[in-house]
Amino acid sequence: MTKPLPESVEAVRSILDVSRESAERLSIYVDLLRRWQKRINLVSGKTVENLWTRHVADSAQALAATPHAKRWMDLGSGAGFPGIVTAILLAETPGANVDLVESDQRKASFLRTVSRETGIPATVHVARIEDVVADWDAPVDAVSARALASLSELCGFAAPLVVQGAVAVFHKGRDFSRELEEANRFWIIDLVEKASSIEPDSRIVVIRHLQRR
Repeated sequence: MTKPLPESVEAVRSILDVSRESAERLSIYVDLLRRWQKRINLVSGKTVENLWTRHVADSAQALAATPHAKRWMDLGSGAGFPGIVTAILLAETPGANVDLVESDQRKASFLRTVSRETGIPATVHVARIEDVVADWDAPVDAVSARALASLSELCGFAAPLVVQGAVAVFHKGRDFSRELEEANRFWIIDLVEKASSIEPDSRIVVIRHLQRR
């Protein structure tokens, strides 16, 4: 039987190395999320007591899957998973930046507050994903999304960036096989499927090449 992960930064350290500065920033983030959760629904109420494992450590798997990526775009950032976590873990990396795309004004305000109070390299875009991606011309190493949409829809969002050389990293749940079967009807996908270290039935999906059929 696998030993449960602790509800602390040590859960994140089970995924990758975390500096003292990053640990401090992650703690600030978790504290802010708990305070804001009382005003707006950022995460499921059932998971508030397990933020470190269910959300923070889980999100850290995006960077762990593509450790050399420094310039990220996070789609539908919501409460900041995985985008804010990625930005915190990259805060001491020269040239790093995470563009957070979130259309909800209240969630965008939360993301800006976290970015300001932690001093991370993140930029919040309050807009629809399609609008941001359509006009994007800056370099992007990786594009991420978690609990946002089906794999086929995510491919549609990310395709313009992947075609330009970005790697897509998506968190997917137990329905991944069905979603992949559906996506293969519309897309030619070169992907690597990694088992999640946090949720046994979940996957981290890394896509390097993507073409519409």
